[in-house]
Amino acid sequence: MNSYDLIVLGGGPAGYLGAERAAAGGMSVALFEERSLGGVCLNEGCIPSKALLHSAKVLDYALHGADYGVTVRDASLDHAAVLSRKNKVVAALVGGVAAKMKARGVHVTAARATVTGKTADGFSVQANGEIFFAKRLLVATGSVPLIPPIPGVEEAMQSGFALTNREILDLERPPSHLVIVGGGVIGLEMASYFRSAGTRVTVVEALDKIAGQTDAEISTLLQKELEKKGVDFRLGCKVTGLTEGSVAYERGGESHVIEADKALLSIGRRPSAEGAGLENIGVYVERGAVVTDNNLRTNIPGVWAAGDVNGKIMLAHTAYREAEVAVNNMLGKRDCMRYHAIPSVIYTNPEAAGVGETERSAVDKGMQVRAVRVSMRYSGRYMAETQGGNGICKLVVDTRKNRLVGAHLFGSYASEMIYGVGMMIERGWTIDELKELVFPHPTVCEVIREALFEI
Repeated sequence: MNSYDLIVLGGGPAGYLGAERAAAGGMSVALFEERSLGGVCLNEGCIPSKALLHSAKVLDYALHGADYGVTVRDASLDHAAVLSRKNKVVAALVGGVAAKMKARGVHVTAARATVTGKTADGFSVQANGEIFFAKRLLVATGSVPLIPPIPGVEEAMQSGFALTNREILDLERPPSHLVIVGGGVIGLEMASYFRSAGTRVTVVEALDKIAGQTDAEISTLLQKELEKKGVDFRLGCKVTGLTEGSVAYERGGESHVIEADKALLSIGRRPSAEGAGLENIGVYVERGAVVTDNNLRTNIPGVWAAGDVNGKIMLAHTAYREAEVAVNNMLGKRDCMRYHAIPSVIYTNPEAAGVGETERSAVDKGMQVRAVRVSMRYSGRYMAETQGGNGICKLVVDTRKNRLVGAHLFGSYASEMIYGVGMMIERGWTIDELKELVFPHPTVCEVIREALFEI
């Protein structure tokens, strides 16, 4: 009989980790995923983009080897080889997720599942013409690219001129000129890679700054670094139309047209709850997102939602933790999701990372704060490894409580360091307590300790 303790809709980070944790907790679990295990993150986002960006970073090292006493002749990027390596990495990781599901006894079905109703014992779900039953549901159907209502966008996508994050990662050859609509994380990472691959890159952004809610000082430094590499930014611009081979935009009342080989649509993502049948059991959805509390419960008892589909913070690591919180509550373990110290990273070269409040967001919330800035050059290792870098560590301190509420890094290893500052914020240690921590030497993360002593 197709009956389980838990049915998981979606095999992305929230779905597969939730299934694994639930099975480990003794539940019988079925997971439904119509595409590939791992979801967008593993197949079309986080992992493949990082594989490309690492290749670009290796090329950057080769091209600037003379700065470090290393001579490299005729260094170039073989895009086809980069794609081949990316695909091998993705395949290996997808296989790893499948192996975990099998090891935990999770029944995985490669199909789209639709909730059909509520039964006396739980819920009914249809997939591949069969009916399945479960006492509980975990909705983890993820998100999809936000397609802007720009004239000509549908035709441009059909012709292959306009791309989303899915198609851009599988281009067989780098375009001569790529226009990126949107200067957020995905757009900036793709700008960084394709510029290294020899593509002329123009980023068109509606706001007057790049990188969305990233600390303004960090986003300015990042923009300057990308401009040094040849990325062209058009800020404060509204895209007004797409035609085959061109992108039209307005700025200050004037109209402009950019000719290009490809256009990447990168203005964000939206929750993907359509087609899951949630309306059949009355799950409350607001502006496309499944509404959840901090235990990840929906308004329907027995139904939880984790990951991008709830629209809270659309990051894979948020999804992981949300899935754990949801499953812990299913198992009767009290757990609660906290969102005030979720790190975010932009994996360009150099990297940018942040956690907690920016100066602006803290002031907007009525906090009394002070920001301190320390150059990454305070770190001996940074100086040894980075020629002419302008990285910084910026801490935001609540002066009333004498506690750290935000941290923002720009420079090498930022992605690997930010979790530590997030832990400091999460645990609520005072500045005096943080000053007692011992950092390994020589490491780039020592710059955090230097900044603490500037407070």
